[in-house]
Amino acid sequence: MKKIFNVGLIGCGHIAETYFRAHKYFNNFKIIKCADINNKAAIKCAKANKIKAVSIKELLNDKNIKVILNLTIPAAHYSVAKLALTHGKHVYSEKPLAINLSDGIKLIKLARKKKLYVGNAPDTFLGGGIQKSRELLDKKIIGKVKFGNAIFAYPGVQSYHPNPEPWFAKKGGGPVIDMGPYYLTALVNLLGPAKEVFSQSEKGKSMRVIGIGPKKGKKFKVECPTTYFSTIKFFNGTIIRLTLSFDVISHLRNHIELYGNEGSMIVPDPNMFGGSVLISKKLGSLWKNFKTNKMTLGKINIRSQSSRANESPTNANYRGVGLSEMISSIQKKKLHKCNGNLSLHVLNIIDAIHCSAKKGKKIKINQLCERPTIFSKSEIKSIIK
Repeated sequence: MKKIFNVGLIGCGHIAETYFRAHKYFNNFKIIKCADINNKAAIKCAKANKIKAVSIKELLNDKNIKVILNLTIPAAHYSVAKLALTHGKHVYSEKPLAINLSDGIKLIKLARKKKLYVGNAPDTFLGGGIQKSRELLDKKIIGKVKFGNAIFAYPGVQSYHPNPEPWFAKKGGGPVIDMGPYYLTALVNLLGPAKEVFSQSEKGKSMRVIGIGPKKGKKFKVECPTTYFSTIKFFNGTIIRLTLSFDVISHLRNHIELYGNEGSMIVPDPNMFGGSVLISKKLGSLWKNFKTNKMTLGKINIRSQSSRANESPTNANYRGVGLSEMISSIQKKKLHKCNGNLSLHVLNIIDAIHCSAKKGKKIKINQLCERPTIFSKSEIKSIIK
């Protein structure tokens, strides 16, 4: 019988719903207790999911819990993950690893010293869409990738989130920390590690208005740049132009496009698990559609909008696979896919984007990682119910 790891949840916000849903799909973990600095949130979460709400201290000291699932706000990721490690627990956190590079480096050093695993979202690159893209790239279907474009751009969270201020705060705010991890992790998985970054930024509006909830109509100050244009050069020679923005009402560009010397590829949304990969091998030709809806982690499993704002009415969402794969790797004593080195490299790129925009010069990436290995069918099968 497969060993099931007991998991303790810290941070009972909206994203917690998705991780509890992961119990339906993965066979090696069970969230048994939850905690939050807001005890009411913990009690509400515990009641909804039929588990026990406890204090953070009690959770960390529970010897039956092997892994801490850290779903706190980005600014608290480092401190909570550090607490987990110091209490001898493996930890899996939402993205990013930390909101500054120095904290990320400290965290990985501590994990190595303690011989504990640090896992980190996003795990969407393990889904059918990005894995199919990776498979086709590895087969050289579009030849050597020289250039590409990637974009995430929308008006911001203030219209649908009752407490949007953290997304526009001086520390931890902005689209690079919020959505950058999805795009950057996908690109590193597809192309390998990044070498250097050049970036420019702007603040679209100095004030925003809350659109829903008890604070509806209240204005708040924007304290960080809300649009970044970045050029990222990878060690394999590929140059990607990345746009991340909270200032665009709407657009019709593809999430990621890669241009090789033998064709072009459209990569599906890196914030989701499914979607089709499109390939064009000749100017004016029809795009060949490589569907992923029959892949284990590409099948549509969401058929109505949930409370998660980033879920469309029908899509594949298997968030929690990174946690499950990490637990499997702990048992097998091997490196996991969503590992600390990958997360630290992505955090270094995030830091470089911010730093380049401030200084107006190229920034070299120093915290490197290995390109993740393909998520094989046998690996997936071993953790699926």
